[in-house]
Amino acid sequence: MDDVAVGPLDLASRVDDALAVQALAFGLTDEEIAVRRQIVLRHLTLPGVRALGATTADDRLVGFVYGMPNDRAHWWSTVVEPYLRRRGHDGWLDDSFVIVELHVLPAYQGVGIGRRLITEITDPVPQPRSILSALDLDSPARRFYRGLGYRDLAHPVHFPSARTPYTVMGATLPLRRR
Repeated sequence: MDDVAVGPLDLASRVDDALAVQALAFGLTDEEIAVRRQIVLRHLTLPGVRALGATTADDRLVGFVYGMPNDRAHWWSTVVEPYLRRRGHDGWLDDSFVIVELHVLPAYQGVGIGRRLITEITDPVPQPRSILSALDLDSPARRFYRGLGYRDLAHPVHFPSARTPYTVMGATLPLRRR
């Protein structure tokens, strides 16, 4: 969509807007949003965190992505490491840029906004690869990530309190273009 601009996002000041996008795109409850708000704000204190937003001409946030250099001491890494190790892929946790969240409002999906967000956040990073977790379902999101060059590294991965299992995916950088 031509009226949507992708650029740096001050995630701390727009955390509620970002979580509203995530809630609609991912189907979160108010309780889940409150928990994720604290997680996002904690992540913003870590080194190397980057965030981009997709906004309309009237400054409505319709998509966002944020990520950071992976650290094996971070909670996500400690959960996924045993699953990756069992499959011989735990080396992916080193020297990787992790996509923590990527969400686009349903009405704006399928027009290249997600692709712009994820490629523009990963293109300048010094890490040679990227990792992320996605719901372990045959979904448009998984197909989207595969189209960018991500491949399944471990699944099913069970996060504490998550009802649905996940898949950890990884891609060498730069991500594949169309």
